[in-house]
Amino acid sequence: MYRRLVSKKDYKKFIRGIIEGIVLLLLLIILLKSLFDTTSYEPFTNDLILNEKGQEDTGFIALAYLGVSRMGADTVISTQRLEEHLEALYNNGYVTITQQDVIDYYTKDKKLPKKALFLIFEDGYTGTAIFAQKILEKYNFKATMVTYGDKMFSRDSAFLDAKDLGNLERSTFWEIGTNGYRLSYINVFNKENHYIGELESTQFNILAPQLGRNYNHYLMDYIRDDYGIPKETYAQMKERIIADYELLEKAYKEGIGYIPQLHVLMHANTGAFGNNQKVSDLNEQYIKLMFAMNFNREGFSFNNKVSTLYDLTRMQGQGYWYPNHLLMRIQDDSKVSVTFVIGDDKRTKDWELIRGAAEYRGEDIVLTSESKSSGLIRLKESTSYENYIVSTRLTGNVIGSQSLYLRADDNLENYIKIQIVNNQLYVYECIKNKESLLYEKKISEEDDNTKQIEIHDKGAYALKVILNKDTLQIQLDEEILEEIFIGLEGKGSLYLESSWVEGYSQRNLYDDVYDGVFEQVVISTVDNQTILYDNRYDSYEKMKKKIEKLIHNIVNWFIETL
Repeated sequence: MYRRLVSKKDYKKFIRGIIEGIVLLLLLIILLKSLFDTTSYEPFTNDLILNEKGQEDTGFIALAYLGVSRMGADTVISTQRLEEHLEALYNNGYVTITQQDVIDYYTKDKKLPKKALFLIFEDGYTGTAIFAQKILEKYNFKATMVTYGDKMFSRDSAFLDAKDLGNLERSTFWEIGTNGYRLSYINVFNKENHYIGELESTQFNILAPQLGRNYNHYLMDYIRDDYGIPKETYAQMKERIIADYELLEKAYKEGIGYIPQLHVLMHANTGAFGNNQKVSDLNEQYIKLMFAMNFNREGFSFNNKVSTLYDLTRMQGQGYWYPNHLLMRIQDDSKVSVTFVIGDDKRTKDWELIRGAAEYRGEDIVLTSESKSSGLIRLKESTSYENYIVSTRLTGNVIGSQSLYLRADDNLENYIKIQIVNNQLYVYECIKNKESLLYEKKISEEDDNTKQIEIHDKGAYALKVILNKDTLQIQLDEEILEEIFIGLEGKGSLYLESSWVEGYSQRNLYDDVYDGVFEQVVISTVDNQTILYDNRYDSYEKMKKKIEKLIHNIVNWFIETL
């Protein structure tokens, strides 16, 4: 009855068959669950409305994402990070509101929940709908999917078409909005300031590594030459822009039967409706004629009655933001206190939070700065530390500051500071509140001064510091640096710090919060005989994480290949 497995080949076939059977069974379960899932969005209830007459108007926050994918990328957020963001908002009591709620808030003085969230996903990617749907259902959040009119009947499977949008609306967790008719660029220059001209979105994506921040969107200006002189007359510009609005109207009416109420202007933050007054006047005329509401600004999340329906602002959440980064931004914008994510309760007990927010994620300590300031924590049992070795891996983004303070007093008037900021290493000594620079080094090995560091570029610095009496030895990424002599003697605490440094990003103009990430912090005596502190995984935790990662990779492989 049973056939013996007489060869390795038979054995491999047998094992493969079992694995394939398990996978197919899991896929069948997922399919059946999706087919018979009757979850529907439940609007907020009146008991959540706290801003009654006579009380302060708490407005609402608007949060946008450019897209969602399983693993994430430079401009799109991963499913894991999106869930972390939305879970943090949910746990803070935020509930979503609809387009009609916003319209009624401005036109009929409708009361909103104290913690009202208007959620947007831009650019209409198919992956966004696939990967965000279950997360929206889990937290009972409703979002607006913002699309481009020229994708309505497109054969490009990367973008949602008219049929897809209908399915989203029927799920009750989505509304439809528009970014305009097309995603297209004009007046484009590369990083060397050479004129390129006009680009479609696919061309722009291909050339993106060569492009700087000098470009504009299709409806925001005259089309200009390399000297900035218009290549079209006023009449030609007017004809071009009006034609785009007419194409938009035709596409949406044929695709979903109506023009969306919500419009998101590309590009934002012009102070009007375009970079040229005549262009702005034309855009304003058609936006107010065709749409009930318009997001005209980005960078800040908070809207209230000071704003208007055609000058709303949204904050674009980024994939590299840890959840406390998002919460810190919202707290700063709305002036409403939030409860930050702490993470591992066991690990948090070792540290004293002085400023900012700290999340303990396994082997990682994620230290989020306050807006335009810093985040600071102190190792509680380190007051008697004097001579020791500390090692860690710093993986916060390159633009920003991550620091270690050694032999520091309670007021930080005396300390030794090792700082990595914007790809530079600095060593400072402070005695009686007078700080002096002892050492500096450019970290980047590339001899390319034209390379532009992007705000989302992740750092990875393996740092080891040996502090022994009057000398400091630093090892950075396997390179042992020259010995540094110090004058500060005695015992003192160990602090970790993350700091915002002023930077600029076309995609996120007003980001003034920074996440420092300190991985695998280990402190030992100089002779390496005694471990003073260690936040690495133990053997059981390490094995558990390896298994979780393996399962995660297998799931990703099937999603990407099936």
